[in-house]
Amino acid sequence: MPTIMPISELRNYTDVLKEVDANNRVYLTRNGHGAYTIMTVEEADELDRLRALHNVLSDLERAEKRSEIEGWVDDDEIQNIMGLSE
Repeated sequence: MPTIMPISELRNYTDVLKEVDANNRVYLTRNGHGAYTIMTVEEADELDRLRALHNVLSDLERAEKRSEIEGWVDDDEIQNIMGLSE
């Protein structure tokens, strides 16, 4: 269960940080609305990895759709384009 508290609780930041662990974020509110989240570095790193994976998969999906429309480029043509053919 997430911990939700007003941002004014940061005056006692050590008490707030005690609530944060790998399974629990602390959500801070401002004027009754969500404003910030405190999480562990490990959780932030995992979110970054997941975001990067999502971006790669999205790029691959776009490339596959484009290849269905425009067609694939064969190996010989790529080598000619890159100047690698003999």
